[in-house]
Amino acid sequence: MEAKAIARHVRVTPRKARRVVDLIRGKKATEAITILKFAPQSAATPVRKTLESAIANARVKADKANEPFRENDLVITKAFVDEGATLKRFRARAQGRAARILKRTSHITVVVATLDKEGAR
Repeated sequence: MEAKAIARHVRVTPRKARRVVDLIRGKKATEAITILKFAPQSAATPVRKTLESAIANARVKADKANEPFRENDLVITKAFVDEGATLKRFRARAQGRAARILKRTSHITVVVATLDKEGAR
């Protein structure tokens, strides 16, 4: 079984969020939550919330299909960060000029799945 969660328009630059997502890709879901709770990066919080949402989505899918649900069996199969819309702002500079500030946003996607008995997804 596979479940997915997407957090869109998160106010974290994609480059910084990718550093955090690279830490958890391929790990067990419960282990990844622990890693994200203690990660010093600010991007760890939205990534952790997205992962918890994916786990909750897997629980709902299992309940609908009348399958047993074990959170410890979930593994992060895919995790990636795409670039979202960029907010363009201006800051006053010397001699009446303006400098552009780009406030970048991210779309964070996390997919969790259960492993089969053979270890295949």
